[in-house]
Amino acid sequence: MAEASYPEDLLYHAEHDWARIDADDPTLATLGITWYAQDALGEVVFYEPPEVGKEVKKDEAYAEVESVKAVSDVYAPLSGEVTETNDALSENPEKINQDPYGDGWMVKVKLSDPSETDSLMDAAAYKKLLEDSD
Repeated sequence: MAEASYPEDLLYHAEHDWARIDADDPTLATLGITWYAQDALGEVVFYEPPEVGKEVKKDEAYAEVESVKAVSDVYAPLSGEVTETNDALSENPEKINQDPYGDGWMVKVKLSDPSETDSLMDAAAYKKLLEDSD
């Protein structure tokens, strides 16, 4: 399992998902689940990605992860079209636990409304959300 961390370069969603906006093209984002989410799930044993080309909507489920504890939906922190899925997770879903912000990324999306990023939290606000929910 990865160490608890919440990188400063990411934006966070209240459903424990993150978005990394591409520095060279702010209409592109990589999405995944946070350390908190993977820790709450426990050992991830299966990941079902969306199809490339699928439109995902902010705050709606776009994928499913199964752990030894439960099956959970993964919510989109931003809206857009899936341009790439992390196919390595099909063979090695444990990468979500081992490296949720690196090799455990889930999808890449072409954003339909980049201004939606304004509704997401920075790392400090997300950590405060976690503290307040304890």
